[in-house]
Amino acid sequence: MERKAKLIKSKATQIRKLIVEMLAEAGSGHPGGSLSSADIVACLFFGIMRYDPKDPEWSDRDKFHLSKGHCCPALYAALALCGYFPKNELLSLRKLGSMLQGHPDSKIPGIEVASGSLGQGLSIALGMALAGKVDKKDSRIYCLMGDGELQEGNVWEAAMACSHHKLDNLCAVIDYNRFQIDGRTEEVMNLEPLVNKWESFGWRVIQCDGHNIEDLLEAFTEAKSIQFKPTMIVAHTVKGKGVSFMEHVVDFHGRAPTEQEREIALRELEVEKSE
Repeated sequence: MERKAKLIKSKATQIRKLIVEMLAEAGSGHPGGSLSSADIVACLFFGIMRYDPKDPEWSDRDKFHLSKGHCCPALYAALALCGYFPKNELLSLRKLGSMLQGHPDSKIPGIEVASGSLGQGLSIALGMALAGKVDKKDSRIYCLMGDGELQEGNVWEAAMACSHHKLDNLCAVIDYNRFQIDGRTEEVMNLEPLVNKWESFGWRVIQCDGHNIEDLLEAFTEAKSIQFKPTMIVAHTVKGKGVSFMEHVVDFHGRAPTEQEREIALRELEVEKSE
């Protein structure tokens, strides 16, 4: 476990560095939530999920859906590091003619469904999980959600349906960094008591430190053992994690780093990599 966690931590740092480089090059995008979800994405793609970059349509693959599509830089970086497409494609983010736009599109290898309209991702994952049950697949569905989107009613309709259908092949994750574009979630629309809400909808809820690789691996492993109900992992995270001047700063929800900020951020992440 220790060796595996060390590898995943290294991948998470690579993802963070690529996020910073991509967004600085694009001059626009969403660094805060991309950075907060980097460890979650790294755990899934380098420690948990079953897939084949050489055969993205492999019928027995696990499937990942990014509900908070604006944080696609984290996903694009992971896909490139996995070998779905060349890493040099990342610097084309948000540019005219690039396949890597500001929200994921299914024409990108490794992307199952386009996303970005917040609140709809869990419903899409529900459909994937139901299809898996009908087709008698043993593959799993993972859905990464933002905390701000939990204020959408569609989320709770999907939550009720997932429980009703006993979708134990579905594991959703909340990147609970407590910020959204308008400020703190507790001030915009308080989500608490969050764990109790999901439990009352019939989900198995696991809380963990969303930046502790061992905690995340244990949570995902436990989720695989749950029967007859879906699992929600509430991952407690920090907006802008890994870059000191972005952490807990709502402005970086949707502001790309300047060239000077890019250099500072990359230096900080290089120090993190060596620790």
